[in-house]
Amino acid sequence: METNRQKKIGGVLQQDLAEILQNHLRDSGIKGVLISVSKVKVTTDLSIAKAYLSVFPSKNAEGILYDLNEIKYKIKHELAQRTKNQLRRMPDLDFFIDDSLEYIDKIEKSMKGEDNPITKPDLLDKRKKS
Repeated sequence: METNRQKKIGGVLQQDLAEILQNHLRDSGIKGVLISVSKVKVTTDLSIAKAYLSVFPSKNAEGILYDLNEIKYKIKHELAQRTKNQLRRMPDLDFFIDDSLEYIDKIEKSMKGEDNPITKPDLLDKRKKS
C-alpha cells in the first residue's frame, strides 16, 4: 500500500516526466510516436521510481524503451532540475512498458468475435507481471 507521500511524489514525477519525454521526442526528430506516462510508483524509501510508459504505436515500444534507458541519466538530471524545490533527493528511474491498453484491446476484439474468452479462458494470453 502506497503512503500519501509516495503518491504525491509519484504524481509530481509523472507530470514532469511526461513533459520531459515529449520534449525529448520533439528534439530528437521522431515523428508519429506518442509517449504517455501512465503511472509512477515510488518505493517506500524513495530511492527508486518505476515509470510505466504507454507508447503509441506499440510496435515502436521496445526501441523507444531501449533509447530511454540509454539516456536515463540525462532524464534524471533534467527531472531533478525541475523538482529541486520539491524533493531533496531524486530517486533512480526505471522505465517499463505499460501494456494494459493492448490487453484491453485484445479482450474487446475477442468479445466481438466468434470466440468468447468468458466461455473459453484459454484464448487470451496471461498478462505479464512487471
